[in-house]
Amino acid sequence: MTVVIAGGTGRLGRLLVDRFRARGEEVRVLSRAPEHAGDVRDPVALDRALAGASLVISAFSAFGMKGVSPRGVDGEGNVNLIAAAEKHGVSRFVLVSALGASPDHPMELARMKHLAEQRLVASKLSWTILRPSTFIETFQMVLCAPLLDKGKTVVFGAARNPINFVSVHDVAAFAELAVSDPSLAGEVLEIGGPENLSLVQFVEEFRSAVGATGSVKHIPRFMMRFLSQAARPFQPTFARMAQAGVLMDTTDMSFDAGDLRRRFPAFSLTSVAEVARRDYGRSRAAEA
Repeated sequence: MTVVIAGGTGRLGRLLVDRFRARGEEVRVLSRAPEHAGDVRDPVALDRALAGASLVISAFSAFGMKGVSPRGVDGEGNVNLIAAAEKHGVSRFVLVSALGASPDHPMELARMKHLAEQRLVASKLSWTILRPSTFIETFQMVLCAPLLDKGKTVVFGAARNPINFVSVHDVAAFAELAVSDPSLAGEVLEIGGPENLSLVQFVEEFRSAVGATGSVKHIPRFMMRFLSQAARPFQPTFARMAQAGVLMDTTDMSFDAGDLRRRFPAFSLTSVAEVARRDYGRSRAAEA
């Protein structure tokens, strides 16, 4: 089987590339990096990558990326990818969307993920949509790694709003399951982790797990609101990140993983502390 992984150089995509190569599959990677098959915004590259492919996994996102927008990448890029998959007779398509994706979501990213979902559902393809919550690994890199590198970090607003966090490794496992389990065809599967934590609790879980110290400062919510508007004409990526910070401080982003656990009892959902020990524990041990 030939597998095309769009976003194969990203955090989730790299795990998927490793998983499918370990299964002995031929894997093609779509990425903006020039050494790979090409960009989802390039029709010629899509034709080249999808010719003869059986499976496509869309695992890319414009979140935090400079020089691109969610509309151009998560929206139009996925529309292009789905059309190319139809053109080349791909038998299976897995779309990694986002928990809460909807047409009226305040974040453009979630609106564009919903647009991609709608295009996929209307297609002729056999599909599964995965809607993961916030990636643990991403926010440990953003919020927690600075504690180790600089002895300090910052969180958004009061940082006491509960948020669900899921490990990217767990999402990769569900993506692989979506390919191998026929019962998941035509399903939208919401995926979350075992914990709903505020950003303050998230940082404390990390500190406790790896023995980190350092100070935690808060960016006032009013400042994030201001930056999300003022920076938009000049630094749109930064403005989107500021808006995300406001939403993480004010919006219900919790998730009850009970149904997911009952339905997939063989899957062990990874905690924030477990990810911290896995990804940062060795570096702390080496320093000691």
